[in-house]
Amino acid sequence: MIDMILNHYKQKRKIGYLPVILFGVLLSACGKAPENGEQQKAGDAKPAASIESSAIEWPDNIEPTHVPMQLSKVSEHTYFVQGPPGTPTDNDGFMSNAGVVITPDGVVVFDSLGTPSLAYKLYSLIKNVTEQPIKKVVVSHYHADHIYGLQVFKELGAEIIAPQGAKDYLASDTKQGRLNERRESLFPWVNEDTYIVEPDVYVDADSTFELGGVKFDLILLGSTHSQGDLMLRVKPDGVLFSGDLVFEGRIPFVAGSNPDVWLTRLGELDTQSIHAIVPGHGSMSDKPQQALKFTRDYLSYMHDSMKDAVENLMSFDEAYAEMDWSSYEKLPAFQVNRINAYYVYLKLEALSVQ
Repeated sequence: MIDMILNHYKQKRKIGYLPVILFGVLLSACGKAPENGEQQKAGDAKPAASIESSAIEWPDNIEPTHVPMQLSKVSEHTYFVQGPPGTPTDNDGFMSNAGVVITPDGVVVFDSLGTPSLAYKLYSLIKNVTEQPIKKVVVSHYHADHIYGLQVFKELGAEIIAPQGAKDYLASDTKQGRLNERRESLFPWVNEDTYIVEPDVYVDADSTFELGGVKFDLILLGSTHSQGDLMLRVKPDGVLFSGDLVFEGRIPFVAGSNPDVWLTRLGELDTQSIHAIVPGHGSMSDKPQQALKFTRDYLSYMHDSMKDAVENLMSFDEAYAEMDWSSYEKLPAFQVNRINAYYVYLKLEALSVQ
């Protein structure tokens, strides 16, 4: 469906081939813990580990990446790395976030970044903080910028956990098509040695697990941002890894999503026990409702505006020109905004004639 929309948009707008491919790449896919008798504040992420690429003993089959990466501590058990703003092919492919939870019996990783090279650098950062092995990797959703590092952790013996909807991605033509594209656009960090890892466990309902005395909630979202989306809550820390349900301080990627369901899930999320949210893209927030509000307001504004346009038989160009984008136009990734709006417009237009 995304390819159809991009081709349609290309014909309508007569834009060049490269921007269309770029947007296709972007949109494919694109608690406070007791400590020493006191509550540890989850909102202040602090640098915990950084490492120079030259200090890493790189395996022969993984190309070194020199992109800066820093593991920041959020709470007693919880850490994350933050990808900088950019397209999927900027920064050696580093543009999404990944989480790390360290327990006395092993490490849980949330998402694996967009290349094996980035994943191995993340692993090297983890080794600087703990000697515990990587036991599990929870995948928020099967988009390329979150999954191409999985092979590193799988080969280390980690169990891969993903939402049920990942089956749809793995059965689609997009799986191989996207890998082929990234082997070109992200070579040599994605190459012939890069492969897609299938989950060991599919999550089809909300569930919990425990590792090293730390309890985790797996929160299934269904098809929201992708075919299947999943969040991870670290219960004793009150930290939520939201995946791409939440974007902080940058434009969300909407094409290929189900915006109505996305908005519903944002409205249903109970933040009373959440003290910090680590989004799929952008900075950590210790103000959960504010973090949710940014994504919710963006989706609502686009949906309502495009709905009015369809109901009033306005063309997309006319509707888009009349919208006030001043709250968003200076944010990172604003270049995908028009594609987002066009996707929502066509989706609502199709619903209007059913």
